[in-house]
Amino acid sequence: MSEPNTSCAAFQRTAAIDPEAVAVRSIGGTHALTWRQYADQVREIAAGLHALGIGRGETVALMMANRVEFYPIEVGVQHTGATSFSVYNTLAAEQLQYVFGNAGNRVVICEQQYVERIRRSGAPIETIVCLDGTPEGTIGVDELKAMGRNDFDFETTWRAVRPDDVLTLVYTSGTTGNPKGVEITHANLLAEARAFHAVLPVEFGDRQTSYLPSAHMADRFCNLYLQEVYGIQLTVVPDRSLLPAALVDVHPTIWGAVPRVWEKLKAAIEFSVANEPDESVRAGLDWALGVAARKADAQLRDEPISAELAAEWAKADEQVLSVLRAKIGLDQTKWAMSGAAPIPPQTLGFFFGLGIPISEIWGMSELTCVASACPPEQARLGSVGRMLPGMQWRIAEDGEFLVRGPLVMKGYRKEPQKTAEALDPDGWLHTGDILTVDGDGYLRVVDRKKELLINAAGKNMSPANIENAIKAASALVGAIAAIGDARPYNTALIVIDAETAALYAARHGLADASAGVLAADPGVIAEIARGVAAGNATLSRVEQIKRFTVLPTFWEPGGDEVTLTMKLRRKPIAAKYGEEIERLYAEQLAATVHEPADVHSAG
Repeated sequence: MSEPNTSCAAFQRTAAIDPEAVAVRSIGGTHALTWRQYADQVREIAAGLHALGIGRGETVALMMANRVEFYPIEVGVQHTGATSFSVYNTLAAEQLQYVFGNAGNRVVICEQQYVERIRRSGAPIETIVCLDGTPEGTIGVDELKAMGRNDFDFETTWRAVRPDDVLTLVYTSGTTGNPKGVEITHANLLAEARAFHAVLPVEFGDRQTSYLPSAHMADRFCNLYLQEVYGIQLTVVPDRSLLPAALVDVHPTIWGAVPRVWEKLKAAIEFSVANEPDESVRAGLDWALGVAARKADAQLRDEPISAELAAEWAKADEQVLSVLRAKIGLDQTKWAMSGAAPIPPQTLGFFFGLGIPISEIWGMSELTCVASACPPEQARLGSVGRMLPGMQWRIAEDGEFLVRGPLVMKGYRKEPQKTAEALDPDGWLHTGDILTVDGDGYLRVVDRKKELLINAAGKNMSPANIENAIKAASALVGAIAAIGDARPYNTALIVIDAETAALYAARHGLADASAGVLAADPGVIAEIARGVAAGNATLSRVEQIKRFTVLPTFWEPGGDEVTLTMKLRRKPIAAKYGEEIERLYAEQLAATVHEPADVHSAG
């Protein structure tokens, strides 16, 4: 049998491997679909959509939480030949108007709670299919299925889909304006899946959790598309707060997370150990984590593990670490990965020390998600691995990393000028990232080209590197924006992590865990000052944060300061907090301006 060249062909081959195996499930398995049921529903959805006139050249939008029903609907759209894409559930009506207008979709399939917002958008939507109810003017999923005609030729329809058809649209974060719709083809997807599989193997029946929004390319590729091509079993996590329970329920064999999730998992483990009531148990945990930290430190320094340390780690693993991995649900993980943003090497080192194999990856929506990775046993902490097979790279004169190959997007939807700016005539994608490559082909991300800090003395610095060093040193720091462009020294705006704030308040008997109260609490300031000092210790002198202020607010995804994928909106931040930034550079130290603990801490 020839290799599939569309997502539809891949799904049909995968669904036939073991039709009675569970393909998609909820936490606990109370709601599940076998591959047979999944395939049957795909056929029904495709027939119903065909009756609405949906086929090749059409576009269908989805707006819903992570749920079992998403998968047959999404894959059903694909089988009509249409382009299926998801929108972030937090988008306002005016943002939906722009995205729907750019995508050109006539149909939206959504949860009832979003119907009114979709209508307020004013977009020319002809049909709203509602999953969990039938508000006036909408149709239900069962009604959609019932619309399918008996003479609908399902086989001919999905076989007519071509590799260069647009499979999905992925809307970028929009840090500098309206989001751009990245067009990903079926050929892009199949090339990505095969190149990824060659480095991080995926097998039928591998277990994974879906908890990121399906509008995020990381969720679409690592869950939806890898499932279609290789048959992984997915457990949907409708709320991020349920992720710890999902991990224990699933014991995933492959797993990925954005850096903030890894950082929170690390903080939760450390908090659990520090608050273990049994002194003897806590002593054992402290010993094992100490051994793990020594192993991680050696790996961070790229030093060989001594036979003595290896033997001690094996003992710690047998007695404690294996139990700890099982307790958090990552004991059966063959490989894990971190991506979407740089992760502090210390965080990766922590999990390496625990015996959880992580590969840091690099990529972007314009490259169909993952563009570089390496097997965890070949990983070098701080590196994002090597380019995936089949991809070419080169570094432009100004240091920008350029990529060419089968993962490169078709273009930006209805944006020929922006497409031409990103894709040159020779097919090179201008990534906007600065990466370095060593003699063995290992890549290291420096930063976004446009975001590099150049201080008053002309020194180029990566704000992400500085920010990661501070975040790695303090769980209280939820977000940090390094300031220093054209300035004599670096400072920072710091925002407290909302979840850690609640834990801190409970531990210290504080009745109020609001950002305003905690930002003025001397204990919180002192703790963050120690974290800034610890982070500074890992940075060169010119990179170090000399002053900081803790803002009396929490930054929400999709707000003024961060995108829906938690990327900093640096220009809006600089404009919104201009007064706070100027106070950081004033000769007189204001009450809200603090210095690292090794200088002094002002409360």
